[in-house]
Amino acid sequence: MPLNIYLCGQKHFGAEAFTALRQAGHHIVGVSSPDRNAKGELDRLAEVAQEAQVRWMKSGLLNENTIPQGVDLIVAAYSHDFIKAPTRAKTRYGAIGYHPSLLPLHRGKDAVEWTIRMGDKVTGGTVYWLDEVMDGGPVAAQEHVFVLPGDTAGEIWRRDLSPLGIRLLTQVCNDIAAGKVVKKIQNESIATVEPSIRPKNASGTPPAA
Repeated sequence: MPLNIYLCGQKHFGAEAFTALRQAGHHIVGVSSPDRNAKGELDRLAEVAQEAQVRWMKSGLLNENTIPQGVDLIVAAYSHDFIKAPTRAKTRYGAIGYHPSLLPLHRGKDAVEWTIRMGDKVTGGTVYWLDEVMDGGPVAAQEHVFVLPGDTAGEIWRRDLSPLGIRLLTQVCNDIAAGKVVKKIQNESIATVEPSIRPKNASGTPPAA
């Protein structure tokens, strides 16, 4: 059966996740996103939710008291909100998110930028279960991609990591709907956490509008 999904996100990636999950047959029962981007324009996820007449709420307001009844799964698609345990407990399965690295490597908001700065030859994307540790929950799905010579963070995000994220999020939601729930514990002995390299008022990874 299709899932009732509450989607938290923003920008192009959030909007793409919204569209892909609906096309896969799932029900988006609510959306959280910023209302405007840095240019003062309506956020792209907020825009598609409005067009589809899906209930919208501003980022930062989702909690155990504001989440709708009957949510199966929270999906974080480029969301910087910390979704706390009482909120996750109001759902059937909890919450998943996409991180553009091979977790447990490069935890943190600027994973793609650190991948490039550190000269990694291989990176990838991970869908993981949200818990109390930043980017530290069990892995639901993960795939690698190669970093090409001369790649920038923006190039590898747009070419590989963004499409991979949409595909993996959809795949995991489809699997959960079919009764397949994967939770592979991350290896903390190899975990790395990098600090934000952007101003406090700027968004981190992904580097897409």
